[in-house]
Amino acid sequence: MDFRGLHEEYIQFLETIFFTTLGKEVSILEYQFLSGGCINQTIQATTSAGTFFVKWNESMEEDFFACEAKGLTLLKEAGEISVPEVIGYGQNGQKTYLILEFLPFTYAKSNYWADLGTSLARLHTHSQPEFGLSYPNYIGSLPQTNTAYTNGVDFFIECRLKPQVGLAVYNQLMPQTLYTKFQHLYTRLPDIFPNEKPALLHGDLWHGNVLIGKDGYATLIDPAVYYGNREAEIAFTYLFGGFEPDFYDAYVEATPLEPGFTERKAIYNLYPLLVHLNLFGSGYLSGIEQTLQPF
Repeated sequence: MDFRGLHEEYIQFLETIFFTTLGKEVSILEYQFLSGGCINQTIQATTSAGTFFVKWNESMEEDFFACEAKGLTLLKEAGEISVPEVIGYGQNGQKTYLILEFLPFTYAKSNYWADLGTSLARLHTHSQPEFGLSYPNYIGSLPQTNTAYTNGVDFFIECRLKPQVGLAVYNQLMPQTLYTKFQHLYTRLPDIFPNEKPALLHGDLWHGNVLIGKDGYATLIDPAVYYGNREAEIAFTYLFGGFEPDFYDAYVEATPLEPGFTERKAIYNLYPLLVHLNLFGSGYLSGIEQTLQPF
């Protein structure tokens, strides 16, 4: 492999997108590939204009990073939790890209998790009349439907469960018996979920999408924003290791959850488990089967 040629290709790509974004010539002093993502290429780029975080993808739709940028902007405008500043996004050849401010390593404040719980509770007070969002976006690399519904249960069924269940059946990742159980679940959900107003959600809130920001408090990345049931967000945080107890204590102190959340949590998490089933395969099927066993 011609590593020198590859290096020159990256330099040219970075110089071009920074010129497009900043409107001036920018010298690339250094770049370093970063780990942590399974969908995109990610780089820390040190330039004559500063240090930035750049990610790109050569196989996604052109609006992929535009949707992420809009989600970050929506969260930033809410003013409750820190998110990286969006520097720019666009298309260069086959590469769809996003440029963000770079977050250097810092140490967490002693009340880091409690502050995140309180901040998320405040974010969830931001509302609108309908569940959903004015545009579709993505969760991971999968399209996420955000059609407006006045009823949160209908939104969860039609825009969260049904698209992922249909995709799993189409790709032969789900047996007919499980598909039938989902049909039974849909009829039961109005009696299971509480009636709450739409809340502004990060939408993909697990441990890997929470970083320590410049001030030592949490910064959220990689959103899949929409207005939904806030319990779905809290349930999501329990997946893949969960958050620290101080986070949950602070959240509930600020905005208590309706009784029975512990029993509902697994039902909300059918959505992210279905997403992982469709992205990564049948290893996630057992968790779905376990949740649907009573239905």
